[in-house]
Amino acid sequence: MRINPRQLERIAKRMGMQATQIEAEEVIIKTPEKEIIIKNPQVSKINMMGQDTWQITGEEEERSKSLFSDDDVRVVMGQTGATEEDVRRTLEELHGDLAQAIIKLKKEKE
Repeated sequence: MRINPRQLERIAKRMGMQATQIEAEEVIIKTPEKEIIIKNPQVSKINMMGQDTWQITGEEEERSKSLFSDDDVRVVMGQTGATEEDVRRTLEELHGDLAQAIIKLKKEKE
């Protein structure tokens, strides 16, 4: 059985529900361990009796949270001449401590 979208909207309004489509390019959900990125999302905000609920669909991608940024990696690479892979590995080992990473990578180059 197929329901006409207009009929569905009228039924929802009678039940006190109001849905709003939100134009979004990306949705990021941050947890303590990772970030969940929803690419090309379809986002709806649904208000029912004064309470908002969000519905999100799209292409999911997960990223581990890092203790350092891409800018941090570039800084260490610039100071040491080390490869990106070596810098990332060292920063992971040193829990994101840029100064210690620079010192360690410079010593390894000697």
